[in-house]
Amino acid sequence: MNTIERSLLEGEIIESLRTVFDPELPINIYDLGLIYDIQIADTKDVKVVMTLTSPACPVAGTLPGEVEGAVRSTPGVGNVSIELTWDPPFTIEMMSEEAKLILGLD
Repeated sequence: MNTIERSLLEGEIIESLRTVFDPELPINIYDLGLIYDIQIADTKDVKVVMTLTSPACPVAGTLPGEVEGAVRSTPGVGNVSIELTWDPPFTIEMMSEEAKLILGLD
């Protein structure tokens, strides 16, 4: 898989991630800043490193599965794994400018 193919697939994965929304906010998880890293192997297997807004997040048990399903639905993706991390902790600085505008934080 060359750099262009990897970049195109990453863009498609990001679009798939933008279909998953935080249930408490009208913002998708990508623009909310919950996705820390997307790793794509030459085999097109994908590992997503993500966090939640807090360890007590009410969807901690279901949101990673939704993320996995969204990535898996992206054409061309092989196996998908999700790593949930709390380091660094989520802060509003991780949000996209668009997300901050939607929430009136900018």
